[in-house]
Amino acid sequence: MTNIYKNRCVDLTTTSVTNVLSVGIDATAIVKSILVSEDTGNADTITLTLTDSDSAVFSLFKVKAVGANTTVELLTQPLVLQGSEILKATAATGGRLHIVVSYLEIS
Repeated sequence: MTNIYKNRCVDLTTTSVTNVLSVGIDATAIVKSILVSEDTGNADTITLTLTDSDSAVFSLFKVKAVGANTTVELLTQPLVLQGSEILKATAATGGRLHIVVSYLEIS
């Protein structure tokens, strides 16, 4: 069993649903932190979902506000993602938000 600490950084350049973190079929990811940063001086919102291995979609944060020129930590506790699950983000406006996910990958 291998444990590797990783970061996944994504610039949400569009308003399309964007895959942020995909967990391998035989892996587990323990997400420690999800930081969302607004860098244009305009408040915005983000929606974060989890798609499970059966393609069911679960809302984690729905239209979460991110203030102008601020960074928001979305997690207060670790989030466990199992094999084949996908963390997805959608920005209300393209080109304003960055997301950084810090996690431990166990495979």
